[in-house]
Amino acid sequence: MTSTQTNDQTSTDNAPLLRPHAEQRYAEELAALARLDERTRPASWRLSPWAVVTYLMGGTLEDGTVITPKYVGNRRLIEVAVATLATDRALLLLGVPGTAKSWVSEHLAAAICGTSTLLVQGTAGTSEEAVRYGWNYARLLAEGPSQAALVPSPIMTAMGTGRIARVEELTRMPSDVQDALITVLSEKTLPVPELGTEVQAHGGFNLIATANDRDRGVNDLSAALRRRFNTVVLPLPASVEEEVSIVARRVEDLGSALQLPAAEGALEEIRRVVTVFRELRQGVTEDGRTSLKSPSGTLSTAEAISVVTNGLAMSAHFGDGVLRPSDVAAGILGAVVSDPVADQVVWSEYLEAVVRERRDWSDFYRACHEVGQ
Repeated sequence: MTSTQTNDQTSTDNAPLLRPHAEQRYAEELAALARLDERTRPASWRLSPWAVVTYLMGGTLEDGTVITPKYVGNRRLIEVAVATLATDRALLLLGVPGTAKSWVSEHLAAAICGTSTLLVQGTAGTSEEAVRYGWNYARLLAEGPSQAALVPSPIMTAMGTGRIARVEELTRMPSDVQDALITVLSEKTLPVPELGTEVQAHGGFNLIATANDRDRGVNDLSAALRRRFNTVVLPLPASVEEEVSIVARRVEDLGSALQLPAAEGALEEIRRVVTVFRELRQGVTEDGRTSLKSPSGTLSTAEAISVVTNGLAMSAHFGDGVLRPSDVAAGILGAVVSDPVADQVVWSEYLEAVVRERRDWSDFYRACHEVGQ
């Protein structure tokens, strides 16, 4: 190995992970909960249902350990989700983009079984092998069907080890691939006819799927498959304060991972971004006095997080470290104007009818005009 290769390897080894898994990022909290949790745990669960809910919703333990909230919203929804996973029914998290479906799914899996990585990503190109199993074709040709040549899917692995599997964007998958889950969820068995055998699910196995409200009609679930799920709908944040809290917390986490310095004035700009997104999303200003046209995009909480994080990078690398309207204006424009014709009209009307009339938003009004020129 050359000195250049050695230096490159050392640099990579020392670099922080951009996006640690939930079980890595919150390992200390999970360990503290497991240590103090004396409640009944379902088969193969690392924590009791109560402790799983505490992990997601936050709280302070008996020894003073602070559990940070992973989800800001209705506690009852998380309790229903956790209770579902303690039964033989699978869990479907449904909602519009940006309602933390994937985030909740990941943290539920991490708290229940210690790993969130048994994941199938649903796309139009997802094959049945991703749900059931595949083959090492070199060994298959050389040896014929054998256990050694079998390549288990994340779902098969979860079944055999009594853990939680995750399926992201279930309705993006072709219908015939979706239906490969029916036997798994109803019989808790995955047949392998090539070997004349099957994999039976061990205690603790279950499945969490997510689906997007906007994808209805793409590949709708069959009635047979839908019956195998208990559906929990995750709503958008109910208030400005709730959404600001979510965005601020996630921006802080992302900024730390990206080694961005904490920017001054961030909360004020976060509130402005959230307000813009909520007003355009709802089609009315926060005071209810002015009706607005809504753009074609979703303007989700996740997009607000992205806009603010990008603004922090702008402020840190090209500004004075203070997050200003000029740092977030381009990001907001890019998020709102998905359709360069129709959405541009919506944005222009919002700027002139709402932003221009707010005296304390004059800097933001100017910044948006400069970016749009």
